Amino acid sequence: MSVTAELRRTVADLHRELTKYELVIWTAGNVSARVPGHELMVIKPSGVSYDELGPEAMVVTDLHGNLVEGEYAPSSDTAAHAYVYRHMPDVNGVVHTHSPYATAWAARGEPIPCVLTMIADEFGGEIPVGPFALIGDDSIGQGIVETLKASRSRAVLMRNHGPFTVGPTAKSAVKSAVMLEDVARTVHFALQLGKASAIDQQDVDRLYERYQNVYGQ
Repeated sequence: MSVTAELRRTVADLHRELTKYELVIWTAGNVSARVPGHELMVIKPSGVSYDELGPEAMVVTDLHGNLVEGEYAPSSDTAAHAYVYRHMPDVNGVVHTHSPYATAWAARGEPIPCVLTMIADEFGGEIPVGPFALIGDDSIGQGIVETLKASRSRAVLMRNHGPFTVGPTAKSAVKSAVMLEDVARTVHFALQLGKASAIDQQDVDRLYERYQNVYGQ
């Protein structure tokens, strides 16, 4: 199996995680992965049902969004993903969802404060808000890169749109999307009860360092 064929299967499987964790509805949302050693990426096609997203449905584009392999038109967010890959060489996976709680914070244009150890662990501080941008060109990608380069977060809440997450692999970007929705929901619940206490920056730094470099096998 070629690298591209294997990655198409991986990306197809990861889309099932988005429906499993209820991060998307209908045909919204997408996962992409950079093709190692090539100026290419694999991404979901536009407007195709999740039930039909097998490996053969995935498309391969260059890092300017031009179709290279596949029978379908690429996702409408392809230009945004491609811009991220061109400008963030350490990123190998990008995910976009409209998960309800994270998207609610994006609708308010409000960052999610770092009031939980899980936020410190995964995102290294508050989860920032990116600028409003229209779909269709790489404006969204520019906003993602501009925001994330000023933060160590792996997630950005694009204003009036929804969350994007990035990672060293597509799987890690999906994990961040799942964790983002979980903390967005929990912080929302906390604020219904009153004020939520921010974690001191020195403790955020310690938590982030431990989770990123020590936690796990």
